[in-house]
Amino acid sequence: MSAFAGAVAVVTGGASGIGQALCAALTQRAARVVVADRNAAGADGVARALAEAGGQARGAAVDVTDADAVEQLIDGTVREHGRIDFLFNNAGIGVFGEELDVTLEDWRQVINVNLWGVVHGIRAAYPRMVRQRSGHIVNTASLAGLSPACLELSYTASKYAVVGLSRGLRAEAEAYGVKVSVVCPGFINTPILQVTEMRRPIDRQRLIALAPTPLSPERCAQIVLRGVEKNRSVIPVTGHAWLGWLLERLSPALTDRVWLAYARKIRALPGGSR
Repeated sequence: MSAFAGAVAVVTGGASGIGQALCAALTQRAARVVVADRNAAGADGVARALAEAGGQARGAAVDVTDADAVEQLIDGTVREHGRIDFLFNNAGIGVFGEELDVTLEDWRQVINVNLWGVVHGIRAAYPRMVRQRSGHIVNTASLAGLSPACLELSYTASKYAVVGLSRGLRAEAEAYGVKVSVVCPGFINTPILQVTEMRRPIDRQRLIALAPTPLSPERCAQIVLRGVEKNRSVIPVTGHAWLGWLLERLSPALTDRVWLAYARKIRALPGGSR
């Protein structure tokens, strides 16, 4: 039997991309899913489609930068179902550009969603899981949390923090029967590739073309859930995520050369140089 059958799962950023695919994959495994997103209509639409397909899902509006709202989301879930088995802290945003071009407000927005959003989820769900003596927190980081990506420093900083936070919490949580994993997807074909704010007039499609062929969100979700079932600490999803992680561990100097070459390619694009 699947580890997810009958389980209660909350997925933030569930209205699109990896979050939506996770919600679908979880309902296919007979989990009861709360599709949480700041896009309330999108969350409700995803939940409705999953329910029409035979799954158990409901939508919930939440802004993960609001600690009280996240607390209410988790509290409402526990009151409705009696427990929470899985929390997927998946909501995330990015800003693309050189440090000379981004603003402090860009930094605040990215850190607030990508790092504080995870912290708020943990602060709400972890004490309840400790009381249950069970549960699994799954935080979405990035390849940029394993290998220091340039031209998106706020994103890289937030995702490195999520990786460190997740691994440290995993060591604490084991004594209480709570599991923690961190997901590092790499390039996935999600709306974030199209909606990430850019601080230079670089042609978005030419920029995307420099990246490896992206994996589908559906395939990503399958790999993630398989890693969660195996209780893996770090779950790299794509081949280039594995390669980037290995390269960083074996030779940071070589990793630096790879990112230097990438930065040169970006600057060579129309609008890419200062």
